[in-house]
Amino acid sequence: MTRYSRIRQLLSALALFFVAIAPAKADIDTLRFGVSPWPGVTVKTEIASQLLQALGYRTQKNELAVSVIINALSNDQLDVYLGNWYPVQEEMTRPHLDEGTLVQVAKNISDAESGLVVPQYVHEAGVDSVADLNRYRDRFNAEIQGIEAGTGINDAILAAIDNNRAGLGDWQLNESSTAAMLALAQQKISNREWITFVGWEPHWMNVSYDLYYLKDADDSGIASITSTVWTLARRGLEAEAPNLYRFLSQYRVAIEDQNDWVYEYNYRERPADEVASEWIRNHPDTVAQWLDGVTSRSGEAAIDVVREKMMD
Repeated sequence: MTRYSRIRQLLSALALFFVAIAPAKADIDTLRFGVSPWPGVTVKTEIASQLLQALGYRTQKNELAVSVIINALSNDQLDVYLGNWYPVQEEMTRPHLDEGTLVQVAKNISDAESGLVVPQYVHEAGVDSVADLNRYRDRFNAEIQGIEAGTGINDAILAAIDNNRAGLGDWQLNESSTAAMLALAQQKISNREWITFVGWEPHWMNVSYDLYYLKDADDSGIASITSTVWTLARRGLEAEAPNLYRFLSQYRVAIEDQNDWVYEYNYRERPADEVASEWIRNHPDTVAQWLDGVTSRSGEAAIDVVREKMMD
């Protein structure tokens, strides 16, 4: 072996050594959120975004339908979604989870409730379960008020109608925006008229209205359902952005806190950024739990940076 060859071998070995001891790839600098058009997801995403911006990251918030968000995550066009309701969105997300293109990062809300609701005065008049709806079809005009098309609960209602569950075969689902559905509900409740619509918690509707979540019947799949809200991420995010991923895995929200967020943002109509910054400033202990072991992009303890920038 020539002297030149030995030098080349030595240089190659040194190069491999330095690659092996090189630091792991730094976090990505921009996190792309999918945001479904629901108040709870809007404020929850805004709070996460403000915290990450304080740490030196950039964020993008893309308001899209749930089905579009799920597909964009699985195609690496978005990074994170904070509003994946289970089990109502399971059919939509399960194929991507099984394929490995989506990852469930954390349960950001546990023991939430969703399903068809009626005002308490309608329940007291005899409507206790989904099976009771058709007994009073004329009072409801054989209509169920839903939210945005393509959402899991709407799909479940349509499936119940298609399969004539609980006698709902000739009922109609009126798909609308959440805001429009709740405006109609408020009008009906103010006049003590009969209505059944999609309800869930956490949400201000449970504070503002006296509601009853219907029991199930005939395995309808649209009655009171105990749900979990998952944080979803695209494949590969943990490896590419371990610091960001740690924050996302620790970002868990109490139902009472999200009720407050939604009440302030949606019911009192305060700007989401104002609600978020005020809440962060007033809840340092919770924020510290979320940021435990997380750093800024420059390597400082995340909670110290947030306290300096957002809590003084």
